[in-house]
Amino acid sequence: MSATIETIRDDFAFLDDWEDRYRYVIELGGDLPPYPDDARDDAHKVRGCASQVWLHTTRGEGDDPTLKFLGDSDAHIVRGLVAILLALYSDRKASQILATDAEATLRELGLDEHLTPQRANGLRSMVQRIRREAEDALSAPAVS
Repeated sequence: MSATIETIRDDFAFLDDWEDRYRYVIELGGDLPPYPDDARDDAHKVRGCASQVWLHTTRGEGDDPTLKFLGDSDAHIVRGLVAILLALYSDRKASQILATDAEATLRELGLDEHLTPQRANGLRSMVQRIRREAEDALSAPAVS
């Protein structure tokens, strides 16, 4: 079972040391559900990430569908960052995703100041990709 964003916030508040927080982020990545091998392709690859990052979206029914995300990376710390974004966004309605301020959450966790510029850019690319998926889900009805 993956951690919720509330659990992650609480755990970050409890961990004072950044070494411990990094270890925790890596653990979160280790708990990601398996990513489908057939979705490790160009269509699912997130552009703008220095590491290899893949994102797979499943869209529910309706005008404001629930989106479920699976993600993976070839880098341990990035897998953990993917896990944090999935905790923030997955299994939420498209409108909720667009109303969620990822930057504020990442600032609250202190990640914005402890990531390399390259990782921070990659994280922004993942957020943009998730938001684009939510915008697409709201503007185009699902095809059955």
